[in-house]
Amino acid sequence: MLKEKEVAISMDGKGRYLDNIFNERLWRSLKYEEVYLKAYEDIKEARVSIADWIRFYNFERPHQSLNYNTPWEAYQKIQQEEQKDIDQTVSYVVSIEQDTTDAETSLVN
Repeated sequence: MLKEKEVAISMDGKGRYLDNIFNERLWRSLKYEEVYLKAYEDIKEARVSIADWIRFYNFERPHQSLNYNTPWEAYQKIQQEEQKDIDQTVSYVVSIEQDTTDAETSLVN
C-alpha cells in the first residue's frame, strides 16, 4: 500500500532497530514510571495522569542522553544555536551587500 501511494519508508536499512529506539525508550519509560505504578479509576484519570507525566518527562526530568538536560532545555539550546547561525549568515550577507554598494558607488564617482 505504501509503495502504491509512493510513500518513502524512513528506515535506514531493512528492520534496523535504531530507527525506532527513541520511541521505544519513551514508551518503556511511560509504562514503567507511570502506567504500571498506577491503578486508574477510569480513562479520564489515565489521560490526565499520563499527560502530567509527559509534561514532567519533557520539562522536568533530566535525560542522560541529553547531557542531563530536559528535552525542552535541549530543544532550546538547539534553537539558540540555529538562531546564532542565522544571525551570522544574515550579517555576512549584509556585509557583502554593503561591500557591493560601496564598490558600485566608487565606480560611479
